[in-house]
Amino acid sequence: MEPQLRQAVTHGVATVVIDHPAKRNAMTADMWRQVPPLLAGLAADPAVRVVVLTGEGETFCAGADISSLREAPGEAQDLAVRAEEALAVFPKPTLAAVRGYCVGGGSQLAAACDLRFADEGALFGITPAKLGIVYPASSTRRLVSLVGPATAKYLLFSGELIDAGRALRTGLVDEVLPAGELDKRVAEFTKVLASRSQLTQAAAKEFAAGHTDRDAYWTGQAREGGDTAEGVAAFLERREPRFTWTPGDGAPGDSSFGDSSPADGATG
Repeated sequence: MEPQLRQAVTHGVATVVIDHPAKRNAMTADMWRQVPPLLAGLAADPAVRVVVLTGEGETFCAGADISSLREAPGEAQDLAVRAEEALAVFPKPTLAAVRGYCVGGGSQLAAACDLRFADEGALFGITPAKLGIVYPASSTRRLVSLVGPATAKYLLFSGELIDAGRALRTGLVDEVLPAGELDKRVAEFTKVLASRSQLTQAAAKEFAAGHTDRDAYWTGQAREGGDTAEGVAAFLERREPRFTWTPGDGAPGDSSFGDSSPADGATG
């Protein structure tokens, strides 16, 4: 079977699977190219409220397929950054479910997700120093925002792998699950995310990304979008809320999604 990204949508949760088990789910150039249009389709799908990114079998992603780096390292890095940025600006919650190796480009993708849950046996590494590659500026800043400059330097300078426990302590992952419990926990948590207000989530995601001039916009969306009134009414009536606002009702991700260009430092 050709390396590919597979997707399925169930109860509002889209699961995207990195499927290249012959090379520990390493990303080929074609797989990197698939990411932005695949995400654009999921962003536009009102049935999708959450995206889970994971790997086939017992490995998340062992990075970029090294053959692509030999053929055109600059192009390969550019494709990886485009995929990473498309994931980072996706207008709905994203969660990486990590088993086994999450290395190099795999760590780029996981870091671009909003949240990361890991199996206790997962291993994480950022390995450009082993290949003489300059890690992109945007990816470096994202890593620093997660783990702080000291841990980011440790990972980037050494290329050493760290276990899930250390990844949890440094903030690289949000939860570590015992063996066999990852799928159950991801299903439970994404069910919670899918039940919450997409208005709240979209605004929070934008604010967390550092946008500081959109307060009035989001206040207007809350006033006109209906979710606030529905949430208050549901609370007073002691029932589950039925939120209806979607990113298509005005979230900035819809107008700009898929238009991200490689950030500075991404030319390899």
